Amino acid sequence: MPDFLKEAQDLFSYTQAMRRDFHVHPELGFKEFRTSGIVAKELETLGLEVTKGVGKTGVVGYLEGAKPGPTILLRFDMDALPIHEETGAEYSSTNPGVMHACGHDGHTAIGLTVAKILNKHKNELKGNIKFCFQPSEEGPNGEEVGGNLMMIRDGVLENPKVEKTLSLHLWNSQPLGWIHVGSGPMMAGAEAFTIKLTGKGGHGASPDSTIDPIVCAAQIVSALQSVVARNVNPLKPAVVSVTSIQSGSAFNVIPQTANLLGTIRTFDDETRALVLKRFEEVVRGVSAALSCEVEIILQQATAPVINNPAVAASVTEAASQLFPQTEIASHAYLTMGAEDMGWMQAQVDGCYFYVGSANHAKNLNYGHHHPKFDFDEQALINGAALMSSAAANLLK
Repeated sequence: MPDFLKEAQDLFSYTQAMRRDFHVHPELGFKEFRTSGIVAKELETLGLEVTKGVGKTGVVGYLEGAKPGPTILLRFDMDALPIHEETGAEYSSTNPGVMHACGHDGHTAIGLTVAKILNKHKNELKGNIKFCFQPSEEGPNGEEVGGNLMMIRDGVLENPKVEKTLSLHLWNSQPLGWIHVGSGPMMAGAEAFTIKLTGKGGHGASPDSTIDPIVCAAQIVSALQSVVARNVNPLKPAVVSVTSIQSGSAFNVIPQTANLLGTIRTFDDETRALVLKRFEEVVRGVSAALSCEVEIILQQATAPVINNPAVAASVTEAASQLFPQTEIASHAYLTMGAEDMGWMQAQVDGCYFYVGSANHAKNLNYGHHHPKFDFDEQALINGAALMSSAAANLLK
């Protein structure tokens, strides 16, 4: 097996430069025009077969190994978030109100580095690799679906058919050097919901002549807390969160309407079905009791991320060989956070793993989606080395 760690170390200046360039020029989901253009150019320079516009702004580079074998897919997300950066870094965002606050700039840079490394070893590969640079992991962003499902609809898993997938996340909840490769559930499936209430507006001094949607909204928020607390098995993770209430515009006017937004998170089909059923019963029941008309809009944002045991074992083996002095974490590490890689892993056996990226001594320890989020760039080396080694191990 090649020394992928040394090769990633040798390419660090390239990886860092690419990451910082993407960080300076962040782009929201399905608007990654500059980012995807750079990605396509870098892949073309390597001589890979490149397909642009997959899932709107996604890019796929195809590397054909010298020997026959399966086709695997490596996924790297490219999109940024609608957050104003407060890191003060020399490579801070120059796009006001948009920043890479989740590490996707690092993921994209890692992906390009992995493409360089594995292309160098293509004569040793028994199979083929699709380098999948995905748009809009953070959410549909006004579209019907997010980037992962959009790329699937555009055929990224076909021609040739993908048999296994790998994906990673730089993880600021854990320190640099930490690596986690788990088997089974990793990230929750997510629903986005909108509740539209219509009552009867009127003067705030005459509430008896109105049907108050704000009171109804408040009761719905309170009642929804019982769905998980009193309906779901305590050993089965589930979340129902109302995250936005919008209603009214004046101190003396009871409004006509109120809108609530939120999310539901579950890991298995049985719990999901139960929560969705009780969610709708509670919302409709409270609305009827308080005489409000109600419209419920539910959209499944992503399926849960479930790691295939055999693929996870292969990645763990690669990680152990690459970092012999490191204890590779494999314990259950569930998070109710969602990741649309769940769509691909619902169709193809895959493994989604974490690479620690925080450094408390350097104050690089803010959480994902925070305005001061940044990570220790040495994690780029670990991520590129492990993804290269894991991919090669699947094709050996």
